[in-house]
Amino acid sequence: MSLFDRIAARIMPPESAEDRANARQVARSLAGDGDWLAIVLQHHEQIESRFNRALTAGDAQARLAALRQLAVLLTGHANAEESVLYPALADAGEKADATMAYEEQAMTKVEMALLEKLDPMGEEWREKLEHIMGAVQHHVYEEEGTWFAKLQQNLPPAERPRLTRRFVEEFERYTQGQSQATPPMQLAAEQFGHDEPPMGK
Repeated sequence: MSLFDRIAARIMPPESAEDRANARQVARSLAGDGDWLAIVLQHHEQIESRFNRALTAGDAQARLAALRQLAVLLTGHANAEESVLYPALADAGEKADATMAYEEQAMTKVEMALLEKLDPMGEEWREKLEHIMGAVQHHVYEEEGTWFAKLQQNLPPAERPRLTRRFVEEFERYTQGQSQATPPMQLAAEQFGHDEPPMGK
């Protein structure tokens, strides 16, 4: 078990499903119509759905397809946060929160890369994905209930459109590029003798 897995197993569940729902309700109450926080919440819901899809897929091809979709969304979302929102958080006087956010997402990116080396039908694959999901759920809880709630409250209203535009630009820079790139799960498919699954299946 990796350091990430040991940490994840120790801290989870640090909050209940009810706690996470309450944090999301707080964030929704602060989000504007189509602003950066509303988009973040939409991404979080999509990420949760794709984790569940990967965990419930019945065969290797379906798991690899779901994992690829999750990886693209998760990385695009994280890159946009790291390029736009975490610097804004630090600039608002929350440098410790911003540092923690960067560290948590860096660890998740490492673990997602390691996941590609595992047999998608193996128990180790499922356990690692569950640990990653738990860590991401905790990260989302921190963002929605504390970090981004404070940022939205402290952000001058005139600054919100710029932050929204920059967040969308950075998200699309990665995700649109990935739609034209070689599927990142292709190596895993070849390694374990599975055909590369088509996107969207």
